[in-house]
Amino acid sequence: MYTGKTVFSQLISYLPKYEFNKCVDRYKGNHRVKRFSCWDHFLSMAFAQITSRPSLRSTVNVLHARQEKLYRMGFRSPISRSTLADDNENRDWRIYADYAQILISIAKDLYKNDDFELDIKETVYALDSSTIDLCLNLFPWAKFRKTKSAIKLHTLLDIKINIPDFIEITHGKFHDVNILDILIPQPGSFYIMDRAYNDFYRLYQMHLIGAFFVIRSKSNMKFRRIYSHQIEKALGLKCDQTIQLTGLKTSENYPERLRRVRYFDSETEKLFTFVTNHFLVDAVIIAQLYKYRWKIELFFKWIKQHLRIKSFYGTSENAVKTQIWIAICVYVLIAIIKRNLRLDLSLYTFLDILSTAPFEEVHILQLVTNNDNFKSGPNIYNQLYLFD
Repeated sequence: MYTGKTVFSQLISYLPKYEFNKCVDRYKGNHRVKRFSCWDHFLSMAFAQITSRPSLRSTVNVLHARQEKLYRMGFRSPISRSTLADDNENRDWRIYADYAQILISIAKDLYKNDDFELDIKETVYALDSSTIDLCLNLFPWAKFRKTKSAIKLHTLLDIKINIPDFIEITHGKFHDVNILDILIPQPGSFYIMDRAYNDFYRLYQMHLIGAFFVIRSKSNMKFRRIYSHQIEKALGLKCDQTIQLTGLKTSENYPERLRRVRYFDSETEKLFTFVTNHFLVDAVIIAQLYKYRWKIELFFKWIKQHLRIKSFYGTSENAVKTQIWIAICVYVLIAIIKRNLRLDLSLYTFLDILSTAPFEEVHILQLVTNNDNFKSGPNIYNQLYLFD
C-alpha cells in the first residue's frame, strides 16, 4: 500500500509557495508574526473549504483529532480557533486575492489548448454577478436593504475553460454596470453580457480598446436600420441588421454602427435580441455565444453548493473577503490537479472524494480510481509527478 504523503499534502504540493511568499511580502502579512504564519492560515482555511467544515471550531477540532499528522500536512504552528478568527479579521485579504490570480494564470495555461464547441478562435468571456445574502445585524457594513445585508461576487468567466479571469467583491448596492469601469478588456476578446450591462458609453469604450461584446438589447432601444443581411431562418434567426442608434443620449455615447441579431430559441420558445460590435462572424454564432453565458450561472451554482461562501466564519469585511478568495483558490487548485492528473471526472466528484480522505496516506490517483497499479512501490509517487 502507498505510504507516502497524505492526500492533503499532495494537494498543496501543487501550490507554488514561492509565489505565495511574494504575495505575503507585498502586504507584510507576516510582519511581527512569530507563530501561525500566513501559510498556516491559508492551509487551515483551505482545509475547511475542502472538507466543508461548518465553523472554525469544527475545523480546529478535526485538525486536533489528527495532531500527529499536521506537520506532514504542511502545518508548522499550533492551531487554535481564536488565532484563526483573529487572522481572518486582521490579515490583509489582498494576499489571497493576489495568490488566486497566480493560480488562475497557471490553470489557464493548462487548459488553453482545450477544444471549444464553436468555430471561433477569440477568447470568450461571460460577465455576470451573484448576490450573497447576509444578516444585517452581523454584517452592517454590507447594508443592502432595510432588513438585510448582501455582497456581490462579480465574475468574468473564460467560458472555453470554465476558469474565472477576473473577480471583484462589492457591497450589494453596487450596480452591475459599474464593474465595467474596473474591468480592463482584452483587445480581440468577446464579452458576453446580459441587459444589466447595457450602457452604451461604457460599451463604446470597450469598442475603442478593440474588444467585442455581445449583449441583450433592451426593448426600448431606439435605432435606425441601415442594412439587413441575409439569414438562415431554419437556424432560428429572425434578422441580422446593421443599425445606428438614434436615442438622444445613446447616439452620443455610441456614435458608430452596431449589429442587431434576433434569434428564436426553440428549446425555451423565447425570442432574443442581441447587439454586438462584431460584424464578421455568422449571426447564428452570435446567438450561440450568448447561450454559453449560462456557464457562468453554473459556476456560481457550483461554488455556492460545494464551497463555503454562503455562510461565513467571521463577520468583518476582511474576514468575508478572505474566505471567498481562499475558496476561489481551492476551486482553481482542484481544476489544476484534475488536469495534471488527467482525471476524467467532474470537479464536484473530485472534490467530494477528496473531502473524505485528507488525512489518508494514499495517492490521489488510487483514491479516485481504486486502481491496484498505484498501491505500492517507492518510486510510484515520483514517476507520477515527472512532468509537473
